[in-house]
Amino acid sequence: MEKFPPQNYVEVPSKIPGVVIYAPVQEKEVEEKITEFKCPKCGAFTAYAIDQAGLACEHCGYQEQILADVVGKGAEKFEFSLDNLGRASHGWGEERKDLRCMSCGAEINLPPENMATTCAFCGSNKVVQASANQDQLRPKYLIPFKIDPHKCQQIARNWLGDSWMVPKELKNFAALDTFTAIYLPYWTFHAITDASWQAEVGHRVSEQYYDASSKSWKTRTKIVWRWESGNAGLQIDDLLIAGTERVSARHLGNVNEFDLSAIVAYTPVFLAGMQAKGYDRPLESAWENARGVMREKTKDACIRQASTSMVRNFSMKLDFSDESWRYLLLPVYLAAYQFTGKTYHAIVNGQTGDISGQRPVDWKKIWLVIAMILAPGLVTGLAGLLTMPSSDDGFTIAIIGFFLLVIGLIVSVVIFVKADKEGKL
Repeated sequence: MEKFPPQNYVEVPSKIPGVVIYAPVQEKEVEEKITEFKCPKCGAFTAYAIDQAGLACEHCGYQEQILADVVGKGAEKFEFSLDNLGRASHGWGEERKDLRCMSCGAEINLPPENMATTCAFCGSNKVVQASANQDQLRPKYLIPFKIDPHKCQQIARNWLGDSWMVPKELKNFAALDTFTAIYLPYWTFHAITDASWQAEVGHRVSEQYYDASSKSWKTRTKIVWRWESGNAGLQIDDLLIAGTERVSARHLGNVNEFDLSAIVAYTPVFLAGMQAKGYDRPLESAWENARGVMREKTKDACIRQASTSMVRNFSMKLDFSDESWRYLLLPVYLAAYQFTGKTYHAIVNGQTGDISGQRPVDWKKIWLVIAMILAPGLVTGLAGLLTMPSSDDGFTIAIIGFFLLVIGLIVSVVIFVKADKEGKL
């Protein structure tokens, strides 16, 4: 006869008289040891040194190499299950504090000895400090910084000076020397998509018809629409979705090419002396974004199966399988700098050195260039109009001026759009 109650079950209080309730024994939570990073020689705080890929003490010069466990793209993925989320670690694994910006609302995670008083996202000094939130999921992986601060500054100076549209004073602008190294939260997603589709696909066909006006047979082309269908599927791996909305999605997308083969297992030592950002876009929201991206990729794969590029009335039935995710931290440098009273932002990929951001535009220079581009067409066209009454070549000159003006307008619009985009988030 089976023993009752079963092993590891105990009686718990019951609110119903005469009814006895048994429940599993609750395991006691093991209190996690908080890691401190202090120099074994002088007792001062140590920090992660990017150029040395290890801990360093600025007080006495002590150095300690980090033996990183590189896992690369083989880093463990997690299925979408409550059990996995329940067993996941939380917090940062070390004592840290939060810096909350009262201007933009961003929350930045800092080591306890950090005395930062400005926001890395907007540059505001209206900040307050509080104990760090330990309820969020702990990242399982990260990519360490590879670009050191000095190289980052040189990248920024080259970037400021490589556009003719910016004011000449910006080429030696020192304010961009102050970049903040910060780990941003990211989710990576994996899934297999399977889609069945149907659509009308257009085909150009030639037909002959009798033209009564010319009393002759002629050929014309028309589009014939035929229904087509098919199946397409993709295996999508390591789709990156930012875990924060505090950075411009456009500029973040411009520097999003991380080499995920350099992923290492997370350990608090990489955050020693460094800033980090907890996620404000939770897993569920990030997964909805990822599904949207996967849906568009699969739709493109379906449309490529059509016999021509002319497609209308497209419909698709899509299924997802083998869905999994990872939470990791990726390295970037952020800068918020002011020029002529206006704030601009820049971001540098801390692994590859790719840069994107806002640059002020010298609009006087832009309008001067546009005027120089339009001038030949205007002058030539005007000369043609003036000489038309007295010269047979006037009409030809006017036509040439018209075409030059059209070309100049197209080039001017391209320049204007590009200049307008330079200063936007």
